[in-house]
Amino acid sequence: MINKNDIIKELKTVYDPEISINIYDLGLVYDISIDEEEGWVKIIHTLTSAFCPEADVIVQNINAAVTRVEGVTFCDIETTFDPPFTMDMVSEEGKLMMGW
Repeated sequence: MINKNDIIKELKTVYDPEISINIYDLGLVYDISIDEEEGWVKIIHTLTSAFCPEADVIVQNINAAVTRVEGVTFCDIETTFDPPFTMDMVSEEGKLMMGW
């Protein structure tokens, strides 16, 4: 059984290199879909900027993190800019990390 909390825990190990906060607490992860039978996970996420020079690295890190979760055999990652990222998306934990 694929545990969504385990996926979130792993996503919290992926950091935005410009802000040095994990992508989950930054609010960059919009959706996590799980297909238990196939071992498939789909992540819909955004970036802090459409011109992020580290976009490919972030996607690779998301894939590596999610596929570490027991039962996950494949991770499909979709990058979107709808809705665009704003600082209002940052979690309370993320705001504390940034000293807000």
